[in-house]
Amino acid sequence: MENLMLYKLIILYMLDRTDEYTITNKQITDFIVDRNYTTLFNIHESLSELIDKNFISVSTIRNTQHYQITSQGEEALLYFENRISNTIKQEIRDYFKAEKINLKNESEIYADFSMNENSDYTVVCAIREKRETLVEIKLNVPTKDMARQICDNWRTKSTDVYQTLVDELYTKN
Repeated sequence: MENLMLYKLIILYMLDRTDEYTITNKQITDFIVDRNYTTLFNIHESLSELIDKNFISVSTIRNTQHYQITSQGEEALLYFENRISNTIKQEIRDYFKAEKINLKNESEIYADFSMNENSDYTVVCAIREKRETLVEIKLNVPTKDMARQICDNWRTKSTDVYQTLVDELYTKN
């Protein structure tokens, strides 16, 4: 049971170090399992308990779970952070330094779709910086394939689309 507490603290520490961005289940799992800290089962049990205690929040974006620390989680970490070794803390910081672009991009560029009441699909594409939304576009499209393609393309084309919007809207007639 003491080890589960350590895994929860590692997760909280990771989430606390992401500059208000979310990180994915895969990113948490890759870090912990690659270092042989514990098993996948223990990670999922730890995540589940952290969610139940409202220490972290979870959102699902296109079948991928994204986690973020809550204020209660920050408070809990403040009390128990000293139970995480300096070595593990440094490994987390090194991992974030090596993966910073991937972590940041997954959180800043958002795209998802859902079926609306007209049996069309509403696609929501956004660029977020920290907790601010720089741009959010909602499109209604007739097919699921079209919605999926727009979401897939948003990651690579979002910067160009944003710049085009700014240029076009700022141009004086």
